Amino acid sequence: MATQTASSSSFFPKYDVFLSFSGVDTRKIFTDHLYVALKQRGIITFRDDEKLERGKYISQELFKAIEESRFAIVILSKNYASSRWCLTELAKIVERLKEKKLTLLPVFYRVDPSDVRNHRFNFDVRNQMGTIVNIDDVQAWKAALKVISHLAGWHVKPDR
Repeated sequence: MATQTASSSSFFPKYDVFLSFSGVDTRKIFTDHLYVALKQRGIITFRDDEKLERGKYISQELFKAIEESRFAIVILSKNYASSRWCLTELAKIVERLKEKKLTLLPVFYRVDPSDVRNHRFNFDVRNQMGTIVNIDDVQAWKAALKVISHLAGWHVKPDR
C-alpha cells in the first residue's frame, strides 16, 4: 500500500483557481466575466488585482498564490507574452504542473496554439529599463509557452 508524504497529505489549497492573464487584452472583456462566474459557483479564485496584499513584493505574493492553488487558468492572448509578469507566472505554473502539484487549464483567447508554440506574437525580452533580461529567464519562458501550447484547452474567438 502506498503512503503519502507529510507534505502532500497536509496540503490544503487556499485557492481553487489561480487566474493568469494580460490585463490589457482580457481584463474587462473576458477575465472579469470568468472571475464572476467562478465566484458565483463558489470557486475560490485568485485574481491579481483583488488578492495582493498592499506593501508586499508582487512576485512573492504571486508565487505563493500559485503554490496555494489547485488549478491555474492561463488566458493566453495577443499581449500575454509581452508581459514579464505573465511569463514569470507561467514558468512557475508549468513548474508546479511538472511536479504534479497543479492542473493547468489553458484558454487561447484570440490566439492559436501554434502561434504560442512557435512564438509568433509580441515577445518582449527587455525590462522596464530597456536592458535585456536574464537569458535563463527567456529560455524558461519559451519552454513554458511550448508546454502550454501542447495542452488541450479552450479556443475563444469572440465576434467583434
